[in-house]
Amino acid sequence: QVQLVESGGGTVQVGSSLRLSCVASGRSFSNDAMGWFRQRPGEAREYVAAVNWSGSSTFYEDSVKGRFTISRDHAKNSVYLQMSDLKPEDTAIYYCGAGSLAVILADSASDYWGQGTQVTVSS
Repeated sequence: QVQLVESGGGTVQVGSSLRLSCVASGRSFSNDAMGWFRQRPGEAREYVAAVNWSGSSTFYEDSVKGRFTISRDHAKNSVYLQMSDLKPEDTAIYYCGAGSLAVILADSASDYWGQGTQVTVSS
């Protein structure tokens, strides 16, 4: 059974940092892109950041560029999201996903999803 399990969310103040982790099990994602997505209340889920299969290329939604950094560790079958200078508008449930890079970037979609971790940024 394939599982993606996110952790690291929480409630922080504006300007703080958080590091989200996602550990995959059940199959290797070494040949897949991986990404982070978020869903604000009442809104559709959107892609936030993605990394290609090798880790050599990263992609970011415009509002998080320069503040968020995605990385992956093939040995641990994991993907991470380092978030800094957090803003109230970053408040959302954050999900990790894995699949086609083109689909992640174009459709904010993924073949696999985790259960999500809540990030709340208070002012």
